[in-house]
Amino acid sequence: MSAIAENPEGPIEIIKVLFALFPGYDTLDVAGPLEVLSRALHDSKDKSTKAFECQFVGPSAAMTSTHGLTVKADMDYEDALEEVEDFDVVIVPGGDGVQDVLKNKTEPLNFLKAYADLQEKNPEKERTILAVCTGSLLLAQQGLLEGLAATTHPDYYTRLETICQDAATRDLSERTDVMEERYVVNNARFDLGENPDENPYIIRKQAGASSNTAQARRKSIARKGSNAWRESRRRESIIRRASMPVGGMRIITTGGVTAGLDASLYLVGSLVSHESALEVARVMQYTWVKGVTVDAIDV
Repeated sequence: MSAIAENPEGPIEIIKVLFALFPGYDTLDVAGPLEVLSRALHDSKDKSTKAFECQFVGPSAAMTSTHGLTVKADMDYEDALEEVEDFDVVIVPGGDGVQDVLKNKTEPLNFLKAYADLQEKNPEKERTILAVCTGSLLLAQQGLLEGLAATTHPDYYTRLETICQDAATRDLSERTDVMEERYVVNNARFDLGENPDENPYIIRKQAGASSNTAQARRKSIARKGSNAWRESRRRESIIRRASMPVGGMRIITTGGVTAGLDASLYLVGSLVSHESALEVARVMQYTWVKGVTVDAIDV
């Protein structure tokens, strides 16, 4: 479960994040989200109100990226499986090492499946998987994108479609809609606004629809964001969440490496507050490019 920190104002919920690493991960796929989440505060004027606690898991004591950056693991996958219920968010990077993971069927594949299985068995908790760039291929391999929409680096759209099609055939399940978006959020808790049809960041997935036609982005300058955990007044029932793909787990996939920054800002906006996300972007001098939310639940 989420950790709780104390401050003069009362308890602060700390969102526990696990980066699922492997040899040959992409540096920015990890460093970008880590930078964003580490800066996120519940109260922008109080640095003691950090919203996220980030840890790293890997198959060895340390993993080196394709660019030579070595990160020390806080735990191995065996230990992570024992603590799997504790994590609110799992982040999966892309990188050259993704191909070796797929070829050899190594971690984090088993961990991702276990995390998804946990959500389906116990949908009461709000859990999230964020796959950056080609990290989405690992989710596809494990069947976690079946019946959902997803994206990846533009050079790998065809590869993602192939893996998703193979997984759907293997599991006798629904196909995945591969979309050309900055990031795609499934199973979100979202403030739809008074007229969802005027919200450019929300689309409704249609079985068999093409992302270039029926799922085109709506033309509007309206903007509604996700509610924070502590502020939301959820109307969906646990039964409804359980009936959704992957037990209603929020699954986010992104385009290329810098899109991981955008999706991480979305994560701050949805789990902390939209104001916190804007402040992080301001401090980083980064222009937040929005993606889309698919089949959102109104909160």
